Amino acid sequence: MDTEQRKAEQRREGIAARKALEPEEARRASRLISEKLLATPFYDRARTIFSYRAFNGEVDVSYFNEQAACDGKRVTYPVCHAGGKMVAALPADGDAWEVGKYGIRAPVEARSLIVDPAEIDLVVVPCTAFDGPSRMRVGMGAGYYDRYLPQCTGAVSVAVAYAVQAVRGEIAYDRWDVPLNMIITDY
Repeated sequence: MDTEQRKAEQRREGIAARKALEPEEARRASRLISEKLLATPFYDRARTIFSYRAFNGEVDVSYFNEQAACDGKRVTYPVCHAGGKMVAALPADGDAWEVGKYGIRAPVEARSLIVDPAEIDLVVVPCTAFDGPSRMRVGMGAGYYDRYLPQCTGAVSVAVAYAVQAVRGEIAYDRWDVPLNMIITDY
């Protein structure tokens, strides 16, 4: 089995594992993951955060996002473009949202401040599967984060995932896949 086939299998298994969680368990685990993220020293130091809005059973980091905004941090979100390009958008207000690419809620780019990736201090990364020791993740397969993370030259990158999304055995990755600084789970 080649790397792409192994990634596809690990992606399917990780998505199935997170979707198999009972809703209450997923809420509890998401809250715990958010609390762990808020307790890190790199959160304390961060002024600008690149986060996401949960989709398709991903860890729900809305509590983290709300707390970060209350703490006076700039919380930006991805806007995806063709060709695997992504930008960090800071919505002007609570109404500056739309259903974007892939059916994911995203900021309305025309009503948002586009933030230079070099200004980002902390990147919160969703994933479908992960391997803790290598700090590698499997995403949805389009490569947006692997293209974007190298531009965030001063940022700490943290994947968030439910523990059930850990791969059994060795994770599949390519030379262009970017290892993260840390992976936070509910265990």
